[in-house]
Amino acid sequence: MNQQPAAPAASAAHRNLLTDHPELYELRFPDPGFTAARWAESVLREHGAGPDLLDLGCGTGRDAGWLHRAAGYTVTGLDTSPAMVEYAREHHPGPAYHVADMRTFELPERFDAALCLDSALLYCHTNAHLDAFFGRLLRHLRPGGLLIAELRNGAFFLGRTELLDVPRLDSVTHDGVTHTSRTVLRIDRAAQLLRRTRSWASDDGGPPVEQHSAWRLLFPQELRHLLAVHGFTVLALHDGPGPRTEPRWTDGDRPAETADTADTADTADGDRLHLVARLDSRARKRS
Repeated sequence: MNQQPAAPAASAAHRNLLTDHPELYELRFPDPGFTAARWAESVLREHGAGPDLLDLGCGTGRDAGWLHRAAGYTVTGLDTSPAMVEYAREHHPGPAYHVADMRTFELPERFDAALCLDSALLYCHTNAHLDAFFGRLLRHLRPGGLLIAELRNGAFFLGRTELLDVPRLDSVTHDGVTHTSRTVLRIDRAAQLLRRTRSWASDDGGPPVEQHSAWRLLFPQELRHLLAVHGFTVLALHDGPGPRTEPRWTDGDRPAETADTADTADTADGDRLHLVARLDSRARKRS
């Protein structure tokens, strides 16, 4: 009789290997030149931001630590992962780090700018989540404060399928153990989510790990509307260059210019959007 292969251990399902092991995250997504932090610092400088920064979804603290250490900002970082926050405090010290949700956090400080890098904003899956997030910003940004975000571009997936439904294999080695991931992306149109299934296998004989996550797909005009409703004026919204585009942003880069105007173009063809918005000085009074 033919026997079916055993299913993966149930206890290993739905864990996030990279969140549980932040050192693996930094190996899997290296940024030795601190490109993301340097890009953020260039935007902060260009728009005249003050010294107090809030890093929402700070992860391992790599960007927050650089902005504190190299650029001289006073940084507060928030993340929902206790493991990430503990790692950030040990490996990227200087900022104040807190375990908190960007939809519900409450801090005594007020900030000159909020950063939301690497699609952290898109973990707000529903309209209610997005409203809650912007409500928190209204409570914690000073009048005229900036929101700087870098995120996946929902418009990229209009008629584009090259990133969807095709498994991608990647490996990372740590302490002599190689971890191999198989990642598949698909679109949930009804929920307007980009869903990801990532399965990990390790060559040390450990059980497989399966992770399910998702990002909200926001379109440029939808994002403009959300910002306007919550009292923000969009200063820039474009597809690059940025810290995760190809080619990557480098010091001194600006968004591409159109052929018929000297103004920067609001292009949205790429996989990433880059947003700069300013909070209206009257918005907090209305909140």
